[in-house]
Amino acid sequence: MVHHELHIVGTGTKLNWLRAAVLGANDGIVSVSGIVVGVAGASNSLSFILTAGVAGLTAGALSMAVGEYVSVSTQRDTEKALLEKERLELQNEPDAELEELAAIYERKGLTKATARTVAAELTAHDAFAAHVEAELRIDPNDLTNPWHAAYASAAAFLAGAMIPLLAIALPPASARVPVTFAAVLVALIITGTLSAHVGGANKLAATLRVVAGGIIAMAITFGIGRMFGVIGT
Repeated sequence: MVHHELHIVGTGTKLNWLRAAVLGANDGIVSVSGIVVGVAGASNSLSFILTAGVAGLTAGALSMAVGEYVSVSTQRDTEKALLEKERLELQNEPDAELEELAAIYERKGLTKATARTVAAELTAHDAFAAHVEAELRIDPNDLTNPWHAAYASAAAFLAGAMIPLLAIALPPASARVPVTFAAVLVALIITGTLSAHVGGANKLAATLRVVAGGIIAMAITFGIGRMFGVIGT
């Protein structure tokens, strides 16, 4: 009997790491820029602005790390469960597994006889490796690592968050918000272009979405900050 397995593509590739890094950096840029611009709208106190920014940076990085760790741990547990299930099926139902492997190659375009021959030869060489590669697309020697994912996610968020934090801290008070808007705009154009590149999407459309989202977030938080600043005076 031919049965269908869940296909999981390993996430340990460079492409996936780059995509996660770009998205993490983008989150850091948008989140912290919204915080510091919002506080700057309410107060000229650099200490208040930086306190809020550093708090947002720390909380965001930790949140990203924990979220990524939990997510990738679940992915890894699923991969391990599927690999163990495949081992048991190969031990208990070797004939059915051989037919399943042959059917996979037949669906890829081989004739029935050739598919059967290929499946038999691969099974004789290394049945487990042949099945997990063809059915599950999992490399047992390169399973997802939750700690690596957590570190990378936190580092990417921190890298992105430092841009608005430095942009708001370095200029004089009168130029803080305009400089931050400009720095964030440039940073979002870069991350939007990179995310489109690694995802194979339209660069202009993807970049416009990222930039528009960031600018809208900053505009709203700045407006809220100004409103509370006026109310508090």
